[in-house]
Amino acid sequence: MDNTEIYHILGYIKISPYRTNTLKSIGNELKMPSEIANELNLKTSQVSAALSDLKKKNLVICVNEEVRKGRLYKCTPLGLKLLSELD
Repeated sequence: MDNTEIYHILGYIKISPYRTNTLKSIGNELKMPSEIANELNLKTSQVSAALSDLKKKNLVICVNEEVRKGRLYKCTPLGLKLLSELD
């Protein structure tokens, strides 16, 4: 991935406080949407929308997609790389 693509995705993240804060909240951990929502004082639906956006850009993955409740998300290597640019 070249710098132009990285800057494009970085801008996509930074334009939304929900995406930015959700990515920062996950960091190097495994987290459920409800944990992120409680930590950031957001609605679970806001976090779920941000996670969906981040997933489409290959920044986070759900490690247990098959379950309905208790889904866990973690940052991809690309997500972690861009996270270091957000600090």
